Amino acid sequence: MQELTVALTKGRLADKTMELFEAAGYSCAQMKESSRKLIFENNDQHIRFFLAKGPDVPTYVEYGAADIGVVGSDIIMEENRRAYEVLDLGFGRCRMCVCGPEKARDLLLHHEMIRVASKYPNIARDYFYNRKHQTVDIIKLNGSVELGPIVGLSDVIVDIVETGGTLRENGLTVLETICDLSARMIVNQVSMQMKTERIRSFIGSVRKELDRRQ
Repeated sequence: MQELTVALTKGRLADKTMELFEAAGYSCAQMKESSRKLIFENNDQHIRFFLAKGPDVPTYVEYGAADIGVVGSDIIMEENRRAYEVLDLGFGRCRMCVCGPEKARDLLLHHEMIRVASKYPNIARDYFYNRKHQTVDIIKLNGSVELGPIVGLSDVIVDIVETGGTLRENGLTVLETICDLSARMIVNQVSMQMKTERIRSFIGSVRKELDRRQ
């Protein structure tokens, strides 16, 4: 049996993913143990799992260090790595939005030159330049982007919104929705050719479990 290597996004996404995989027939007892291991083996099913930071998962998949990866669609869009997106796993749902104070709404309506702060400069650039045809100055931030409009660094932000609680607490609101987001399964392009039956069987089992849950 060909071995599969699966890259998982650290944190809640990995927990949700393994819960789904286990229900689909693919478990890994080692991942339930308390340890500092980086790679976890399921020798019976010839699958190994490893945990990585979200932005790195598409890189591992593109370069073949992982056959399969599970990561948020925000990261797939931002990183723009070469991989097949094969399944929407249905959890980790949220939205990518343009947010800011209510007074910034007119700036978006009239296509004025504005400053946009975001952890996702590529998504922001694509949205404003290619979809809205609005010229903007994009500022890359790594931390709490909500600070941007509050301290005058930017007019608006582009960020992930789940409940909107953090926005409201800081006097901001959703001004425009760019797209819906969720956890996705991606596959290395060469692996799909070289391990076709194995990967399709894996995808099929997970899809069957997703269909059962609907």
